[in-house]
Amino acid sequence: MSSRRVAVLLTLALAVSVASTRAQAPAPKPSRPIALPGTSPGPVVTPGTEAIVETGKGSFTIRLLSEVAPKHVALFVKTAKAGAYDGTTFHRIIAGGIIQGGDPLTKDPAKASLYGTGGLGLLTAEFSDRPFVRGTVAAVRKPGKPDSGGRQFFVVMRDQPTMRGQYTIFGEVVSGMEVVDQISATSVDGDKARERVEMKVTIQEPPPAP
Repeated sequence: MSSRRVAVLLTLALAVSVASTRAQAPAPKPSRPIALPGTSPGPVVTPGTEAIVETGKGSFTIRLLSEVAPKHVALFVKTAKAGAYDGTTFHRIIAGGIIQGGDPLTKDPAKASLYGTGGLGLLTAEFSDRPFVRGTVAAVRKPGKPDSGGRQFFVVMRDQPTMRGQYTIFGEVVSGMEVVDQISATSVDGDKARERVEMKVTIQEPPPAP
């Protein structure tokens, strides 16, 4: 065999080897997960979907912003449709500031010391440039851990500019804000509600397009 033919064969062999190595290289990992391991937020929610929050003090309506925070809206809708918000309370209240609820532990009065710790650490953040104005609905997270949102949420009673870009906004109250005001007037010990203000959440989807 001529030296020229041997050189050609070696070149072809090296090319095949390089191509094979490239084909077997692992695919690049996504830069940010849709949800934390073991968590499925739920299907994408149709824009215009609303949540009706019923309490003993009246009801208010949240327009869900799936275009702003699709993961958080999907988890909220999934949780509500499963009835998991029903019987939970607005356990934390800062008069004129916020009302906070949705913790699954609040269904059990015997776990009062743990209120505020349940249902978190499920989603990564979806921060936006939307301002925190009166009626904004956002996800609760663990202190110092942006990627720790979950089922708990809060409604702001007045503009909160310092919260902008720090918490995930996923909704806005479009009716019944006076009921939110009544809930915020609940008596407290510190910021813990003395009265059980339980909720029931119903999802209302927009009518199909003609």
